[in-house]
Amino acid sequence: QIAPPSNPLITHDLSPMGMYHAADWVVKGVMLSLLAASILTWAVFLFKQVQLMKATRRTQKLLTELVDAESLENAKQTTQPFKGVESSLISATQHELQLSSLGSASENGIKERVQLRLERVQAELGRSMTSLTGILATIGSVGPFVGLFGTVWGIMNAFIGIAKSQNTTLVVVAPGIAEALLATAIGLVAAIPAVVIYNYFTRKISGYKAQLADVSVALMILVSRDLDQKRMQSHQEHNDTVLKKVG
Repeated sequence: QIAPPSNPLITHDLSPMGMYHAADWVVKGVMLSLLAASILTWAVFLFKQVQLMKATRRTQKLLTELVDAESLENAKQTTQPFKGVESSLISATQHELQLSSLGSASENGIKERVQLRLERVQAELGRSMTSLTGILATIGSVGPFVGLFGTVWGIMNAFIGIAKSQNTTLVVVAPGIAEALLATAIGLVAAIPAVVIYNYFTRKISGYKAQLADVSVALMILVSRDLDQKRMQSHQEHNDTVLKKVG
């Protein structure tokens, strides 16, 4: 009785975990690094999503209060319960107005200095919000190449094994190539979500920066309104003084 020829594919576990265990140590390192990058991508997504949602909500409430405020002092009182880095825009405005009141200053000079302070605070808040997004860009751009490196290394080892065994049948070649291609697949799994999430946060952060710009404009309107009221009050007091002298 002749035993049927055995199928070499039966001796190979072609599941993802089986191919990982059968892979070379370099390919294993590539796979593990890409899996870690994928986990890091989703961790950054969850953290930035919560951070951006809270910041956007705070900024929108702050903007609503500033638009409804009659003066900067009134805005300070209504926004006092607000907690968040966005309130630093109001603090910067009040600080500059306090420094400008210590000496003689023109209205245009005060407005210019307040505007410059607001621009710097706004830029700092924007940089803070874009933190960690560079990780997503790096994973999205480097991930496929790292996976490709693992594939090239795995195929090279597969061809070396084929040359040593001197057997070029498909059942011998397929397992080694499949193990190598798994590295590219994991690289794409890590890179594609990273690119999509990075573009998503780019749009969301641009909207957040636009909200900060609206807050700065609302503060400049309040500053201009307060300066106009002070000028009108000073002019009225001057007229009253002149009338008293004439009388």
